[in-house]
Amino acid sequence: MPSGPRTALTRRAVLDAAAEVVRRDGPDALTMRGLAAELGTAVTSIYWHVGGREALLDALVERTMAGLGEIRPSGHTPEQRVLGVARALRRRLRDHPHLVALVHERGLTERMFLPAQRALVGEAHAAGLRGARAAEFVRAVQFQVVGHVLVERQRERAPAQRPGEEELWGAEDAGGDPALARALARPADTERLFTTAVRALVRALLAPHVDP
Repeated sequence: MPSGPRTALTRRAVLDAAAEVVRRDGPDALTMRGLAAELGTAVTSIYWHVGGREALLDALVERTMAGLGEIRPSGHTPEQRVLGVARALRRRLRDHPHLVALVHERGLTERMFLPAQRALVGEAHAAGLRGARAAEFVRAVQFQVVGHVLVERQRERAPAQRPGEEELWGAEDAGGDPALARALARPADTERLFTTAVRALVRALLAPHVDP
C-alpha cells in the first residue's frame, strides 16, 4: 500500500540529495539515474528542476561557495575574531571535502576563498595593517587553515601506521625528555593544535613591525 502522498519535488530537494551523494561517495558517484532513484522520482523530473549533470554540478559549486560566504567575524579582540573566521573556514572545508574538491576542479578555488579573505581584510584594517602587510596577514591565515585541513585529511585517510607513534617515541628519541616522549606518543589533538597555531600566527602578524 502507498505510504501517503508524495511530497512535491523541489530544486532545493534535488540539490540537497545531490550534495549528500557527493559528500558520501564523491562527485564521480553522482549520476542522474542514481539521483532520481535516491529521490524516488523520474530522471526527467531532475532535468526539469536543475538541467543536466553539468548544470547540477555548477549549482552545487555555487551553493558551496555561497555557504563559505556566510563566514562572519565575532569576538571582542582581533585575535578572537580572526580565530573565529579561521575556525569557520576550517569547519566548512572539513565538512564538505568532496564539494570543495569539485570547486577546485572547476577552477573556482580563489573565488571560493574570497569571502573569508574579505573578512580577514576587515580585521587587518581594524588592527592598523595596510598594503603588503595586510595582504601577508590575510594569506598567512588562509594558508594556515588550508594547510592544517590538508594534514588532517591526510592523517585520517592514511593506512594504519606500523610502527605507530606510540611505538616510535622513547625518552632517548625525545632528547632525554620522557614527558615529551609520552606526549608525542599520544594521538594529536588537532583542534588544540589548530587553535594554538592560529593564535600564535595572529599575534606574530599583529606585533609592531620593525624594519631590519
